[in-house]
Amino acid sequence: MQFSAILTSVALASALVFPFYSSAAAQTRDAVALTQQDQTFLDMAQAYRNRDARRMANLLAALQGHPLEVWAAYWELSSRLNDAPAADIEAFMTRYSGSYLEDRLRAEWLQQLGKKQDWATFERELPAYRMNDERAIRCYTWQAHSVRGVDTSQSVATDWLGAKDNDDACAQAAEALVKARKLKPLVVWQRARLGMEMDRLRVSTQALDMLDKSWSKTASSIYDNPKRFLNDKVTALRLQTRELVSLALIRLAYQDPDAAATEMDKLRWRAQLSHEERNWLWGVIGKRAAQKLSPKALGYFEQGQWVEMHEDHLAWAARAALRAGRWDAVLTIISSMNPAQRSDPAWAYWLARAQLARASSSPTDPLRVEAQRSLNSLASTKGFYEMLALEETGQKITVPPKPAPLTADERQLAANSPGLQRALYAIRLGLRTEGVREWNYSVGRNLDDRSLLAAAELACQAEIWDRCINTSERSKAIFDAQQRFPMPHKAAVLARTQQIGLDPAYVYGLIRQESRFIIDARSGVGAAGLMQVMPATAKWTAKKLGMTDYGNHLIHDRDTNIAIGTGYLKLVLDSFEGSMPLAAAAYNAGPSRSRTWRGQDGAPTLEGAIWAENVPFTETRDYVKKVLANTTLYAALITGQPQSLKARMGMVGPRPVGSAEAGLDLP
Repeated sequence: MQFSAILTSVALASALVFPFYSSAAAQTRDAVALTQQDQTFLDMAQAYRNRDARRMANLLAALQGHPLEVWAAYWELSSRLNDAPAADIEAFMTRYSGSYLEDRLRAEWLQQLGKKQDWATFERELPAYRMNDERAIRCYTWQAHSVRGVDTSQSVATDWLGAKDNDDACAQAAEALVKARKLKPLVVWQRARLGMEMDRLRVSTQALDMLDKSWSKTASSIYDNPKRFLNDKVTALRLQTRELVSLALIRLAYQDPDAAATEMDKLRWRAQLSHEERNWLWGVIGKRAAQKLSPKALGYFEQGQWVEMHEDHLAWAARAALRAGRWDAVLTIISSMNPAQRSDPAWAYWLARAQLARASSSPTDPLRVEAQRSLNSLASTKGFYEMLALEETGQKITVPPKPAPLTADERQLAANSPGLQRALYAIRLGLRTEGVREWNYSVGRNLDDRSLLAAAELACQAEIWDRCINTSERSKAIFDAQQRFPMPHKAAVLARTQQIGLDPAYVYGLIRQESRFIIDARSGVGAAGLMQVMPATAKWTAKKLGMTDYGNHLIHDRDTNIAIGTGYLKLVLDSFEGSMPLAAAAYNAGPSRSRTWRGQDGAPTLEGAIWAENVPFTETRDYVKKVLANTTLYAALITGQPQSLKARMGMVGPRPVGSAEAGLDLP
């Protein structure tokens, strides 16, 4: 099929599920004329999902010459990789050299070699691996180097402690170093602590099994009932169990930080626990208290020492200090972070704010000079903190100048990319997950900014809006606002928002974050459509709006989804007195949580950005920031006027005295 025909087909197929399959995707495929090979390819995809090796083998020959032949060959070989002869693997690598699937299969093969500890073959194949984003492969690499006598203990510890869930590769590397006495038991206990702190028991028991299997059994008992373990009179007499006491206190802190703080004050634990353990434990207690928005949080943190706290503890300590209005503590805590954490835009911004708060009025005060330098370096329209920094330097948010138009050669280079062609073809067939993976690999291979804009334009023209936005966002020195902030369905959105009195920029900011403008987007929990409305919420809202003919089958209808999503957003916004941050948090996590997070009588009234920084849920915290930053840029695009993110964030605090408690029945 000619590439121009692919683009036409993809434009017809813009309403595809993301990132899951759906009947709507099947209907879109039916609307596009499929070749017999296309249908065979879809049968192959289904056989792969069913792990039907025999059917894949039978179908493979019929897919020779198909634009997605490499995917079919990958599926067939990947399904039998454990038993495949090396010659088959090498033949695949040679035939499809340079493709995403070659690298994907090599990654799977390297992991298999690592599990088998075939280090000679592993190290021979490793240099050809290009993705370099698999933690497992990094850990196998450290283990291979260790076998050769290289000290990799620090690298293994960093990767293992950084894994959120079970990581067999890093655990294997760690265990080998523990047995060789090259990795200190303290690292194992720290991994066990993190597992208990993250409420992931298996992470803790996997670590403790390396030291003593009876300890992992005890950890399971601690997880179920930490108070019983701490109240056991024998526990206090066994010095060798002090590490298990730490796990019990961490688990108790997860459940009840105030109770854990009370336990920490008991003489027997103060005498038994090491200096390092006490500092870590105060970090955990402070973190859990901060996540509950407790005014005691900063006091708990300050009973420990920053230098021996985990970076996640320091992040929550900084948030607690911001909430308490303690700029001196904000300055100390962020200064205690490692350079990588401190350079994150969030902490770079808040450090500069703390420096300004603590500096004298003199323009030559070193703190003021350093703060202004940091803010000037950070200030741009690229993100939430960058926009706040821009305003802190006295500027407003405006649309950056449009970059020079792409040349015909730049456009043609993108159009001729085999990886991008395959990605668009896969999406046309309804295989969005595969298409997105191939697309991301193709644009992630050291493309310059102009090449990224050309690839983004290709996706925009095909109305693959998520790839259009994400690809344009990869450019570093060039900012094409129209690409990064497109406005599909403009007439429908503007008409609806004008009808109900809702800011269209806010709606666009929310849709961009929710679905990336994919009409048939569906989340893992069932939220659907452009505005990602849950079925129960859609039904409730339709009733409120008087839509008597609404049925769940209409949730992916564009205009219906916009009507319900904007109607619900307006109800939520009104219930929070027009506060965009509170309404965004409610849209994402539910109105009852947003009401809890704003606080009751006596809770502080906070600068909107400080309130958002303290939202307990990571997903919602990120969501609020992105929706409001999106909104501000969209407002600049729609109105052509300078905008203020700070004004949209406003101040957030308890419901004003005497105001109606509206919206309590919001789902």
